[in-house]
Amino acid sequence: MSKRLLWRKAVNAVMLTLTGVFTFITVATLFLILGCLVYYGGRSLDWNFFTKLPLSAGEEGGGLANAIVGSLEIVGLAGLIGLPVGFLAGVYLAEFEDKVFASLVRYVADLLNGIPSIVVGLLAWSLVVVPMKQFSAVAGSIALSVMLIPVVARQTEQFLRDVPNSLREGALALGASKWKMIATVAVPAGSKGILTGMILGMARIAGESAPLLFTAFNNQFWNGGITQPTASLPVMIYFRALSGYEDWHRQAWAAGLVLISMVLTANILARLVLAKGVSVPRG
Repeated sequence: MSKRLLWRKAVNAVMLTLTGVFTFITVATLFLILGCLVYYGGRSLDWNFFTKLPLSAGEEGGGLANAIVGSLEIVGLAGLIGLPVGFLAGVYLAEFEDKVFASLVRYVADLLNGIPSIVVGLLAWSLVVVPMKQFSAVAGSIALSVMLIPVVARQTEQFLRDVPNSLREGALALGASKWKMIATVAVPAGSKGILTGMILGMARIAGESAPLLFTAFNNQFWNGGITQPTASLPVMIYFRALSGYEDWHRQAWAAGLVLISMVLTANILARLVLAKGVSVPRG
């Protein structure tokens, strides 16, 4: 066996070993996080956690029912704002692209994806909280929607571009207008992937805490309306974890488990939706 062949086999073995080791580290890290959350958070979950309000500092018991409801409100409102905007932006990039403006929109979307979430929170604070003179669920939703829009836009564009051009050409040849072709042919053909991108985008913003610290802030009671300060799970986790009370630490682990369960459920749902779709190579 030549030295060259021995060298290639040695390099191949080393690289395979390294990839295997780093893959194991990645998977082990995920299972370590999940294991800690299940161990510490699972034994802290009870019915009161989902139905009771937080108690004052130093008192044991209570729950984070207001934070769970608040998170659903904030993320849901962010979806109502961000999903339509991101979807229509993605449709434009995929179907009405021009060389100058579309490139700018695509660049801005990619740039927004890389902006730290705390900067987005500062933006929403200056544009919404300061004029309103108070923290609110609306401000938190606007901050999260800014993070959601570029994700949905780029995912929508990607999956619409995967729709075969032959389908578009066939619809146009039958006399359909541009918008009718998009609404009845292109979007339905890419709907599985678009829906998957929307679900993953919602899962991403659900765990953000930095923007909410500057916008929705917190509330120890039931939410009085979307224009009032509102509790959320990520912010509750932050305050509880930094406290000096053991019972609050317990609630932080339990809230973390609930939050990661919601995110994992969304990811699994997205995988199931995508798995039911039929991928067709682009013509």
